[in-house]
Amino acid sequence: MENILVLLQAASKSDDFIQSDITIRHTLFHMSFYTSIVNHETLHRDLFTVILLSNAEIHNLNDLKNAIPIEGIKISSNIREISLSLLKGFIYLQLDTNLNEGLLINVADIEKGYRGNNLSENEYSVIGPKVAFVEDLDTNLNLLRKEIISENLVFEEQTKGSISKTRVVIAYIEGVANPQHLNTVRQRLRDLDFDVIFDSSTLDQIISDNSNTPFPLFISTERVDRLKFNIISGHVAVLSSGSPYVISGPTSFFDFFNSPEDYYLPWVLGAFFRLIRYVGVTFSVFASSLYVSVMTYHYTVVPRALLGPIIESRSNVPFPPFLEVLLMEITVELLREAGARLPTKVGQTLGIVGGVVLGQAAVQAGLTSNNLIIIVSLSALASFTTPIFKMANTIRFLRFPMIFLAAAWGGLGLMVGVMFLLGHLLRLKSFGTPYLVPVFPFRYKGFKESIRSPFSVTWNRPNFLRPLNARRYTVNKRKDIGDDYSNE
Repeated sequence: MENILVLLQAASKSDDFIQSDITIRHTLFHMSFYTSIVNHETLHRDLFTVILLSNAEIHNLNDLKNAIPIEGIKISSNIREISLSLLKGFIYLQLDTNLNEGLLINVADIEKGYRGNNLSENEYSVIGPKVAFVEDLDTNLNLLRKEIISENLVFEEQTKGSISKTRVVIAYIEGVANPQHLNTVRQRLRDLDFDVIFDSSTLDQIISDNSNTPFPLFISTERVDRLKFNIISGHVAVLSSGSPYVISGPTSFFDFFNSPEDYYLPWVLGAFFRLIRYVGVTFSVFASSLYVSVMTYHYTVVPRALLGPIIESRSNVPFPPFLEVLLMEITVELLREAGARLPTKVGQTLGIVGGVVLGQAAVQAGLTSNNLIIIVSLSALASFTTPIFKMANTIRFLRFPMIFLAAAWGGLGLMVGVMFLLGHLLRLKSFGTPYLVPVFPFRYKGFKESIRSPFSVTWNRPNFLRPLNARRYTVNKRKDIGDDYSNE
């Protein structure tokens, strides 16, 4: 009995774990269950209503078992079985006079969250799960509880917003997440004084370490599998009612270029595609500004074989390179914004037709050169390789300061921009964790996650998260060598 009480007491740390009493035929029963994963319709229609309307005398667990019209009911006193059943959506009913055992009744909500209306749209992947969070907080907690079947998964619920009364839930794994990070989230949410919480992105900006930076300091995702990976790694997640996005942290700069699809492919391919993203981001930020710098101040770096075609391409352009690049970059941003705001099929058509027509017309009108059209197009494509939308927006924004600096001082301006950018990144923190880890402070073991590594070397959780339990899994290095035919 003591072990059962300890189990239920430990489970009660999570706010979605309910313990209540019910009186049936003058007999008191204790009921325990996770409200986020049970089917409340089944609970009230097939359990409570049937029991209360039944004429059968109920004096013990066997009488109650015979009165309930649900299959698979069993009497159990096994701690492991009770714990696992509760996490799968069972209700545990104990008789007040016998707390050594109880009934396990399956009332799990199997379909909730998997009805096909919550597929990932903005973080699409070809391989792997495609289930996404929705605006309903209970559904999101259900999805998360189903994916992480552990009694250590804890939900702490608060109500925020003096007008909206928005439900906000902190999710973490006890024994893995660092208490310092958890206490930081609790304190910042506790000190939050806001009238309406529209979305989790509002919480992202309010509780972040620095609200005056264009860089996102927390992962914001709609994918269940990404959040599951983050939580088991040691992140603290924050869910908000009315929002299909969940934020988690602390995060580093390199986490924003990781895609769940990297882990569904062989590690060699995953590492290659992740390297492509790093190269793409660098090209996207500096390609246009480098063109302005070279065309304005540094003609000598252009190879002699390319100098002729470049001069010919720009011979009819009346604008300096700075205005030429600025015009094309703003045009691309206008097309991107228009395509994002229009219905899906119309937006795709606008992006393709508008890009081709405007690009061709601009070249024929002498407003820009063919070379710049190629550079700006590749720069826009490279920005799309970033898996996290908020970081992709930051990359789009950074191009413009770099273009202005290149127009003002050429290569020197680019170096100044890079130094300011690095200085800013070095000062950023996410829940007190340096943003550029493992580069600064240097942690060579942290590169296992920044650069996709095989599972045989990533058994430990990222050390910059300072998890209480560093070991994620145990690697069995033994390999099967086939059947032994030596005795034949």
